[in-house]
Amino acid sequence: MNGILTRDAFLGGKLHLLQPKKGYRAGVDPVLLAATVAATAGDRVLDLGCGVGAAALCLGARVPGLVLTGVERQPLYADLAQRNGGSTFEVVTADIVDLPLHIRERQFDHVLANPPYYKRSDSRAAHDADRETALGEETPLADWIKIAAKRLAPKGYAHFIHRVERLPEILTEMGKRLGSIEVLPLSPRTGRMPELVIVRGRKNGRGAFRLHTPLILHEGSRHEKDADTYVPRVKAVLRDGAALTF
Repeated sequence: MNGILTRDAFLGGKLHLLQPKKGYRAGVDPVLLAATVAATAGDRVLDLGCGVGAAALCLGARVPGLVLTGVERQPLYADLAQRNGGSTFEVVTADIVDLPLHIRERQFDHVLANPPYYKRSDSRAAHDADRETALGEETPLADWIKIAAKRLAPKGYAHFIHRVERLPEILTEMGKRLGSIEVLPLSPRTGRMPELVIVRGRKNGRGAFRLHTPLILHEGSRHEKDADTYVPRVKAVLRDGAALTF
């Protein structure tokens, strides 16, 4: 990390975030995750592993009046999240497996998480230490789900985005603690297998499991040019801050 920051526009300029120029940088994944959260003014929202605050602050930009809290273990990113959110965002510097008492004593209507995607037994570590912390799994995914479920108020929702190959594990762990589980697969293009999934579950939920039709992100069956090729529904999320319902 060289200390150089960029100020990047999200949601078509409705939100700007300070991020390190090198290292882990928020992309579209937390933006899409935030767009699926059906929050209303006054709801309490916890973003586990919030990074610079992309998911929580994108949600807050779409739904005013939320009570936003983030937990981030890397001090640099926690500081940037606080700077990005200001007084509208309470950021706690802590590891999710060692949450401070004032967080463990509270309940939330929504818990969001974009955990590290990669088990390093199956992949190579990133060269940049901060990027590796964000991408390489140290805390088991099962613990992320268990912690999210513990922090939910009755009837509250947990929202995760992750790699599709981890879906069996997510469903197993969510099934122990949550109900009304729904999955939205995300496919890069028509004819391509989904690479990511957005999964939500409800505390004390009793609804049947639902697997939704995959959301296609880009127009066309293959990449042909360097241009904005997002389908209109996704473009509305990324450029206009629209909700993504499923």
